[in-house]
Amino acid sequence: MTPATPGAPRTRPRTAVAAAIALAAALALGGCSSQEADGKPELKVSGAFMPKPVGDMAAGFLTIGNSGGAADKLTSVTSPLSDDVQIHEVKDQKMRRATSFEIPANGELRLERGGSHIMFMDIKREPKQGDKVAVELHFERSGPITVDLPVEAAGHNPAHR
Repeated sequence: MTPATPGAPRTRPRTAVAAAIALAAALALGGCSSQEADGKPELKVSGAFMPKPVGDMAAGFLTIGNSGGAADKLTSVTSPLSDDVQIHEVKDQKMRRATSFEIPANGELRLERGGSHIMFMDIKREPKQGDKVAVELHFERSGPITVDLPVEAAGHNPAHR
């Protein structure tokens, strides 16, 4: 075999080997999903409460912390208190139903007064202060989490203690 002349095109075997290596690398990287590369969500709920409802609707507030390396989404909430539990956001001083809420990796989602929250429509009974209302939080990636919301005074707002 004679050495290649400078400036001459490479031989086909080298091109084929380089293409095969590039293809193998692309397949290996493509096989790794972003979920595997980022880890998984590690969710924990804190600060949960429900102000004592007045009428046939109620609101719920809590914080979902995510200490994991991957984001998740809160997609829905269910509860025996209501057959119609919604998640709401406030934008431009208007409340509207949301389809999901992002929970960033190594971050948190705050559902709080004046902002995003859980809304219980047509409640089946009016819980009293001191009661606990069970809710099940549903996520895009993580399994459901069951939380008890302690019923507090109607004006309770932990942000203004």
